[in-house]
Amino acid sequence: MTTKKTTRTTAATKTVSTKGTTKGRPAKSTKPAEAKPAKQPAMKRLSALDAAAKVLSESKEPLNAKQMIEAMAEKKYWSSPGGKTPHATLYSAILREINTKGKDARFKKTERGKFTTNG
Repeated sequence: MTTKKTTRTTAATKTVSTKGTTKGRPAKSTKPAEAKPAKQPAMKRLSALDAAAKVLSESKEPLNAKQMIEAMAEKKYWSSPGGKTPHATLYSAILREINTKGKDARFKKTERGKFTTNG
């Protein structure tokens, strides 16, 4: 028995051959699959709060938000993705953590605008 070569027209009125396909899908490749190299586990970036906690734990004195931002950038823990006031965002996030977690918060306010680690 001979196989009949069929053609079909697409929306752009081109003639497309369906020989060598299975139910409208292209035939599978006979090439062996290449093994992909294993991904190296990417080093997880610290959030601004995590980086601030790390900077404060390494510091001997309380720091304000601007000092923490500068120290985080200097030590390459975290850098602002382009915001104009990252210190204000960090200050707000630290206060929010203190208010929501209470005594379990990582930060403690020592004086106006200055924070240290809690513990």
